[in-house]
Amino acid sequence: MRIKISILLLTLFSVLGTQAQKKQWSLRECVEYALENNITIKQSELDVESAAIDKLTALGNFVPSVNGSGTLSSNTGANINPVTNAFETNTFTSFTTGVNVGLTLFDGLRNLRQLQRAKMNRLLSQYNLGKSKDDIALFVANGYLQVLLNKESLKVIQKQHEITLEQLQRTKDLVEAGVLPEGDLLEIEATSADELTRIVQAENSVQISLISLAQTLLIKDYETFDTVEQDYIVPGSDIVNKPIDQIIGRAREARYEVQIAEQNKLLAEKDVQLARGSYYPTLNAFFGYNTRWADNDFLERDFTTQLYENDGFSYGLQVNVPILNGFNTRANVKRSLVNVKRTEFQLEQAELDLDSNVYQAYLDAKGSAEAYEAAQVAVKAQERAYQFAKDRYDVGLSNAFDFSQSKFRLENAQSQEVQNKFDYIFKLKVLELYFGIKIADIKL
Repeated sequence: MRIKISILLLTLFSVLGTQAQKKQWSLRECVEYALENNITIKQSELDVESAAIDKLTALGNFVPSVNGSGTLSSNTGANINPVTNAFETNTFTSFTTGVNVGLTLFDGLRNLRQLQRAKMNRLLSQYNLGKSKDDIALFVANGYLQVLLNKESLKVIQKQHEITLEQLQRTKDLVEAGVLPEGDLLEIEATSADELTRIVQAENSVQISLISLAQTLLIKDYETFDTVEQDYIVPGSDIVNKPIDQIIGRAREARYEVQIAEQNKLLAEKDVQLARGSYYPTLNAFFGYNTRWADNDFLERDFTTQLYENDGFSYGLQVNVPILNGFNTRANVKRSLVNVKRTEFQLEQAELDLDSNVYQAYLDAKGSAEAYEAAQVAVKAQERAYQFAKDRYDVGLSNAFDFSQSKFRLENAQSQEVQNKFDYIFKLKVLELYFGIKIADIKL
């Protein structure tokens, strides 16, 4: 009895363990996992961190610089005593220390504009990160829908093969009874063999698409990776009925392509201001404190007393006026102005590309919707034609070849319907992405 219970428990744990390992992934889970683990996104996140560091550096330009120094040295022979400032031929040890403070009061506003530029660059890095996430999410969605398409195509062939097997058995019975010629049986058997071949090919397509999706997600356990099994219907959406101008307007607000181009233009304009700042003088304030000690002080004062009595201060202002620097400032300004023109063209091109892409996505979505509707009509027509051919074959009014051709046309129509269905879903989601709906929020 105990042995039977042990075997039962082991079997139960084994089944539960297998089920736990074979996790089925939803589209949302795939997208979220990719956003957390994709290398390109991680690199974009590092760019955001780097931009934050640049901002910290720019803030540091407004803070005074403070540096301390100290020197301990031994001297033998003729040297200047740092305390008495007299030449001495002797061996003595001396110590000097000090603190220097510097502060930029004016530098042609370059520090202020460098801070402004750092803030703008940080925003740009966030835009780039957002674009990377959208691109990866769309790529994952495409791979996921490809898996669904291959699975649905496999189901179509398997369902047709079940019908073929039923017909094959019925044909055998009729051939044995002398009602149908043996050629009809051979035709059905050939159809069954062809379907088996296509089933194997379809199964391979499913596995290949699953492996491709797993690789996109950086998942190495290909054997247990799978997608959620459920009935997928075309999600309702009225976006294809919206005016194209409204979709384009939302795309310009929601998409990162134009925002990135606009931010690059602003950065280029800020670089012009930075370059022109070199035309202006710079004004710096400084303050210094220093003191010294020597072990052969002729007054034989102690260490603390010497440091106190030998200290000194220095402070003042320093002005640097640019006069001629080999036309470097002028060249930098001109170079920055050229870059502004370049970013203006890039912004214009980004807007044109976005408008074109949105319009193309709009037409693709409407076209795929019409193709899907046409495919549904074709399937219904082929189902009626198949039923008619089957009825004729069952009563001996047609041969196996004509019946197989009718069945083959039905299968092709069903496969085309599946392809058009997922093609429409994907193109619909692309259009929704332009409209500002995130991939992670799509419904299947």
